[in-house]
Order: sequence, then structure tokens, then C-alpha cells
Amino acid sequence: MSEPTHRVTTLDNGLRVVTENFPNVRSIALSVMMGVGSRNETREQSGLSHFLEHLLFKGTDRYSSLEIDELFDGIGAEINASTDKEATTVYARFLDRHLEKAFDVMGDMVMRSTFPDIDSERQVVIEEIAMYEDEPSDKVHDILGTTVFGDTPLGRPIIGNADVIASVSIPEIAAYRDAQYVPENIVVAAAGAIDHDKLLKLVAVSGFDRAGEPPARVPAEPAAKPTLGFFEKDTEQVHVSLGAPGLQRGDDRRFAVTVLNTIFGSSSSSRLFQEVREKRGLAYAVYSYSGYYRDTGQIGMYVGTRPDRVSEAMEVFGAELRRLVDDPATDGELARAKENVKGRTALSMESPMGRMSQIGSNTLFGTPIYTLDEIERRVDAVTIDDLRALTDEFYRPERFSVAAVGPSEEAFRPALAAVNPDLAEAGAPA
Repeated sequence: MSEPTHRVTTLDNGLRVVTENFPNVRSIALSVMMGVGSRNETREQSGLSHFLEHLLFKGTDRYSSLEIDELFDGIGAEINASTDKEATTVYARFLDRHLEKAFDVMGDMVMRSTFPDIDSERQVVIEEIAMYEDEPSDKVHDILGTTVFGDTPLGRPIIGNADVIASVSIPEIAAYRDAQYVPENIVVAAAGAIDHDKLLKLVAVSGFDRAGEPPARVPAEPAAKPTLGFFEKDTEQVHVSLGAPGLQRGDDRRFAVTVLNTIFGSSSSSRLFQEVREKRGLAYAVYSYSGYYRDTGQIGMYVGTRPDRVSEAMEVFGAELRRLVDDPATDGELARAKENVKGRTALSMESPMGRMSQIGSNTLFGTPIYTLDEIERRVDAVTIDDLRALTDEFYRPERFSVAAVGPSEEAFRPALAAVNPDLAEAGAPA
């Protein structure tokens, strides 16, 4: 497959359009991305970005909710949406001959939703919140966000607060949409069998012209010191997540973090996976991860294990964190991790949907769009000294906050002595 090339155009109103043409495919992956997520919300608006995402599908003056569903089903398309801490995205995949109709409907959904049947969708979202509350492997990550970033917009759950969803009014929702969904805060991204100039013409007549400027964002404020957040629930396992502040989106060291994560816990040959699951059989699910925001980030790890085995699991986590600081990689681990990262990146970039997401996100947040060759060069340039500098700054065990869901905080807390003794002595229940 030849190397795709991307094009970016910024319109006079500030809206950006980014595309990448793939030869020899007939599909298009298209998205409308807005730079608004849970981070933009006040406490009284908690969950409003996510609720608004749901309401985009409920209808406009031109299309009812049923007509939207029937239209996309009728062209064999996939359409969905997502909300995270800093962005809301409506995305679809369809055959290239349906571009005009798909984009017309998506633009109408984003800019001219009329919010009919809001009460039924309230109940849907409240049920979704209840589902997350009942799923401890999801709940623990929301708790971790609060332990790392405190009671700030970045520390609150994306899915929101049921009381807010139950009471927010249509005028409040419309005002939030009108303030956030403005051209300078929107990126239209497409990859696949896409013609950039054709998409520009569609955008020009689609009505992305709401006046206004994106509101200022609240600066990130990590918690002053690591804390313990524990949610008592009668569960078969104790679900544990460790986390700490990390790198921001544009930091070039993120390539080294990806390599380090592959070595530590995000691959089946990683240290955590091998030690926790393969050698000791302590857990089915164990992994590490990293996330990036505009001005900060988060590193973390997760394990779910039975209460009588959680102390041993924490001993492994503490030992492996200290080992990572002292010896971040062997030559063999580094070489294997680099090839893993390059392979996964290439597979993602060969997918129009994957590449659309990449170029759209990079454009929305002002980070460079790299070709596969450029990414591979940056991955290949990572050294063991680069990894050692990262582990020394970010991965020392005493930096990590801990979140857990399980039957007893009192029984769990002593297990933390193997990772962070201070938390074992004085936790701060969520």
C-alpha cells in the first residue's frame, strides 16, 4: 500500500477540515469532532457533554430519530459517537458514493439538533450510569481519576452525575451546545476514498457557522499528594488501579512512553502480564496504560483479583515498579517492544477509521500529523536511557495514587504497603 498523504484546510470561520486519501478503497471514515468533553463542565454540569452526545441522535427539524437510523441503515453505514475528557466525536463509515447524504445528516445532527424526547433519553443515560456503577472494572477508573486530579473537571467521570442528568433543562443543554459547538472548536476529518476539495464544498454549505469563541479551559490541577480512593461493594474480586500524572499530548516523549508501556504491561509478553497472570495466575485481567490531555496526562495500571490474593498482587506491582525504575529494559525487551509498537501503528494506519481518528485528533489538539515512516523513526530512536529518564520521573511507586473497588477497605489497605506505605497507613476513602 502506498503512503497516504493528508491535507488540512482552515476555513475563514476557524473550522478545520483534514483528510487523507487511501488508494484502492471504496469506503470513507468521516467524523465531526468538537473540542468539548467532561473537562469543560462545572460540577453542576457533570455529564452534560456525554448527555448532549446522546441527544444528537434524537432528531432535527429535517430528520427524526427514526429517519436518521433508517438513512444510515439504508446505505449500509455505521454511525456512532463518543465523549471523552476533552472531545466529543460523531463518526461514521460508509461507501464513498454516499458522502453527500451522510455528511448532510451528520452536520444537521451536530449543529441543529432540536432535542425531542429528551425525557426518554434521560432514562437511557441514567441507566448507563447505573450500569457503570454496577461494573467495578469500569468504576475503579473513575475513582482513580479523582485520586489523581481531585475534585476538578479532569478528575470527574465522563459519564456524569445522575442527578444532573435528571434535572438539566432543554435551554441549558442548548446553551451549552451553542457555546461549545462553534467553528473554531470543530474539526471535520475523513480518511479513505475521500476527495478533499469535494468535502470542503460540502462543509461550506452545511451551516457550520454558529457565532462564538470556545470558552476557556480550566487548567489541570493534579492532587497535591497520592491518595487512596476505595469504594466498598460486595464483589468477588478486588479491582485495583494505580495512577499518577503523566505527559501532555504534544510531548515528544510519548513515543518512549508507548515503548515503555509495551515492556511494562500493555502486551502479552510484558512484565506485568507475565508475572501476574502467566507465572502466578493471580488475575485474568492485568495491564498498564497511558492517557494524554492538553496540558497533562495520566499513567496507570489495573488488576482484578480475589481478596485473598490482592496482597500478593500488590507485592508484584510494587516489585515490578521498582524494577522498572532500576532496569527499564533489556536490549531484547527494547527491540521487541519497538517492533510491537511499529506493527500496531501500521495496522491502525491502514484502516481508514483508525487513520481518520488519528488525523482528526491531531488537528483538533494542534499536534503534528506524522506519516508511518516518521513514527517509525521516532520509535526506533528510543533508547534505554530515554526509558530510564521516564521511569525516574514518572514511575516511582511513591508517586502513585490508588483506587479500588471491593468488599472491605480495612482489609485492603495493608496490601498497599508493598507499593506505597504512606497509603497503607492513611487512606482517603472516595
